Amino acid sequence: MLYIGIDLGTSSVKLLLMDSNGNVVNTVSEEYPIYFPRPGWSEQNPEDWYKAVIAGIKKLTYGIDKDKVAGISFGGQMHGLVILDENDKVIRPCILWNDGRTKKECDYLNNVIGKEKLSDYTANIAFAGFTAPKLLWLRENEPESFKAIKKIMFPKDYIAYMMTGVFSTDVSDASGTLLFDVKNRRWSEEMCSICDISREMLPRVYESYECTGKILEHVADEAGIGTNVRIIAGAGDNAAAAVATDTIGDGMCNISLGTSGTIFISSDKFGVDENNALHSFCDANGKYHLMGCMLSAASCNKWWLKDILDTEEYEAEQAEIKDLGENHVYFLPYLMGERSPHNNPYAKGTFIGMTMDTTRAHMTQAVLEGVAFAFRDMLEIARSLGIKPERTKICGGGAKSRLWIKILANVLNLKIDILEAEEGPSLGAAILAASACGGYKDIKEAAEKIIKVSETVEPEQEISEKYQRQYEVFKKIYPACKDVYDII
Repeated sequence: MLYIGIDLGTSSVKLLLMDSNGNVVNTVSEEYPIYFPRPGWSEQNPEDWYKAVIAGIKKLTYGIDKDKVAGISFGGQMHGLVILDENDKVIRPCILWNDGRTKKECDYLNNVIGKEKLSDYTANIAFAGFTAPKLLWLRENEPESFKAIKKIMFPKDYIAYMMTGVFSTDVSDASGTLLFDVKNRRWSEEMCSICDISREMLPRVYESYECTGKILEHVADEAGIGTNVRIIAGAGDNAAAAVATDTIGDGMCNISLGTSGTIFISSDKFGVDENNALHSFCDANGKYHLMGCMLSAASCNKWWLKDILDTEEYEAEQAEIKDLGENHVYFLPYLMGERSPHNNPYAKGTFIGMTMDTTRAHMTQAVLEGVAFAFRDMLEIARSLGIKPERTKICGGGAKSRLWIKILANVLNLKIDILEAEEGPSLGAAILAASACGGYKDIKEAAEKIIKVSETVEPEQEISEKYQRQYEVFKKIYPACKDVYDII
């Protein structure tokens, strides 16, 4: 049989076709626009996602026996607010995960409702990208849209709803809304009341590996596949990526170096960072995980090279970088504000330390190192909780750079396992589909059979010691700039 994994990303959707042995048969990507109507705002039209998914499935399955497609599942960008009216029409564009308009609402939730109560209700505090503060913003700024809401859902779940007619989500995606009681895996009545919504507006919550329904006949015809395809709940992008890297089991770690950057640590037990600098979410395997998220990671390198230097010669630019741990230029990678650990949507990208002898290569190196140092910030929080991983998997577009992996290994002082094939959330989604359809006993068995490590990059003591000294400097820059960010 064949299984489709759909990764609904920020700039494009990636679709992957996997056979019963875990072999990737085909992959397809379809792009769609992202809109920035005001500085710090970020939106997309859900209809664009659906059109891209249908077009992608047609291309993905071209020339194959359509009746062999047994299941479809999802990984997807989290936190986005998708709202439908009583006629199941999209009311307004989706407010995305990297949108920073809800500073006022986050301040209200964290300081008036109070972080302690939020953590008790949801295991998390308010961050600008989360869904609950967006609902409060909508109530205040677009009251007619707010009054028209009949269904609240999240990006990947809009696609699933269009495919099945079943109003559903999964526990990992629900965890990122600030509307969900993570410990007890259910919607929080207290948060529904605070956000002035009814429980009926929210979807039924499934485990990531559970089947939610079958594809609707007209959707199957539109996509060119059979009508017996099962639709599986899926997971948020990072939980799906964890499945795709076999980061399943207590204390396992994965770094995602994509548009955003995350550090993901799986846990058998529910736990909360006392400062809520790391997110506490449900996992795709029925357990839990801690996750730190930086809003700009590989996107910093793309911005620097493509938008500023006007080049796409990524390897050529990195070839000039030689002396690791000795750069005098520092970069704070807060181009979209920052989530973990600062929770500051007003934070800005910042270069500091330039002199007359600063070169283009120094600046490029600073971007790579700045992202690595920001990962170190999140890892240090986990270490303070007694979680001390010795190694991590890595995925995401930035992981194609061997130099960046070497920098990360030395900044974090971790062994980094490189996978034979890195397909990210789309592969994780396909594994969830295969498991739900009976192709494997469970997702752990599937991941162990499918995911293979090809190489391990280990830190080098001399370089790690240099980066430790630089990290001590890096930690001082954000506090020194914070007051300035608030006024520019």
